[in-house]
Amino acid sequence: MNSPTLVRPVVPTLSGAWLTPLELGLLGAIWGSSFMFMRIAAPDFGAVPLVSVRLVLGSLVLMPFLLRHRAAFVPSLWPKLALVGALNAAVPFALFAFAAQRAPAGISAIANSMTVLFTALVAFLFYGERIGGRRAVALVMGFAGVVVLASGRIAGSSPGLAVAAGVSAAFFYGVSANLVKRYLTGLPAGAVAAATLGCAALLTLPFAVAAWPSQPIRGVSWLSAVALGVLCTGAGYVLYYRLIQRIGAPRAVTVTYLLPLFGVAWAWLLLDESVTLTMAVAGALILGSVALSQRKPS
Repeated sequence: MNSPTLVRPVVPTLSGAWLTPLELGLLGAIWGSSFMFMRIAAPDFGAVPLVSVRLVLGSLVLMPFLLRHRAAFVPSLWPKLALVGALNAAVPFALFAFAAQRAPAGISAIANSMTVLFTALVAFLFYGERIGGRRAVALVMGFAGVVVLASGRIAGSSPGLAVAAGVSAAFFYGVSANLVKRYLTGLPAGAVAAATLGCAALLTLPFAVAAWPSQPIRGVSWLSAVALGVLCTGAGYVLYYRLIQRIGAPRAVTVTYLLPLFGVAWAWLLLDESVTLTMAVAGALILGSVALSQRKPS
């Protein structure tokens, strides 16, 4: 979800007028469900084994894109791909899986929305891009939402540790988005996704083997892990890059607004997780800040 600059958008067709909202909604539902699947599977697998399964399956789904464009991936490019794979997949996926063991799925879904703000903040701090007063206000609003989210109580306990993990994952997404923009622009997006996910899978595999659970893993957890890899990671990326190619990155990235809504809705509908007042307030603050940061100056 963090490499929209990789594909040059084409002019939308008339069919896109009805197809685009449908595909944006479908992608939001798919990516929003990932937090529910992690909530189901992480307690049985553990964070790193679950992430390793997810990365292996996701990279296999996307591998045809890499094979088609393999000539463009010279040896000197692979260290950058491995770094992006670690920061854009291995580490944030593990942090979200860690959070899923400790708090409802909606918490992570809301924290994930900070990705857009962190992308702007990293670009300002490390690459000298202007942030502007509007985005500065948006950042303050976003962090206020994080404080509200962490201050709530879920079933009598604090979700602070899960919130910290989810926000840290969003920060790594923001870092990797800037790396992709500067070092991987111009390469075929699907192939880059396959390469970075494959590198991330190789990086996590030794740790997954070492941490593999000794007790049997429930069937529902295996199904959730497969859905994470094949549907949320593999098919989700394919659909996302299809949208970028047809309508461009600025419009495709609006799927960010749908993730917390679907994440909370799936968890409420299928896991019977409650939506607390602090979650609602925090979600409104963070989503409002993202909307403010994305507005074009008049």
